[in-house]
Amino acid sequence: MLTPEHYQKVFQQAHSAGSPHLTIIARANNLSHPRLGLAVPKKQIKTAVGRNRFKRICRESFRLHQNQLANKDFVVIAKKSAQDLSNEELFNLLGKLWQRLSRPSRG
Repeated sequence: MLTPEHYQKVFQQAHSAGSPHLTIIARANNLSHPRLGLAVPKKQIKTAVGRNRFKRICRESFRLHQNQLANKDFVVIAKKSAQDLSNEELFNLLGKLWQRLSRPSRG
């Protein structure tokens, strides 16, 4: 997702899956593929190296799971404790959250 308008649409009428380390918000889109957006505030992850590591792992996890995901826009929001996770822990956590969000909604 590229523009602030895309992000605003996701935050309206969205459903989410979260953990103590990050939150993923999702909303259906009219495209034939899922899209990813990342929100990694400096306030949550202080160093540029940490923010870039978080984004790199999120993008790779999304790339590997996008075939199983519904056609939705996803926004991954980092929390402060995300910087304490190892690469493997973060990758596994994202995999669980992608699975949770790929299930059909109950409502």
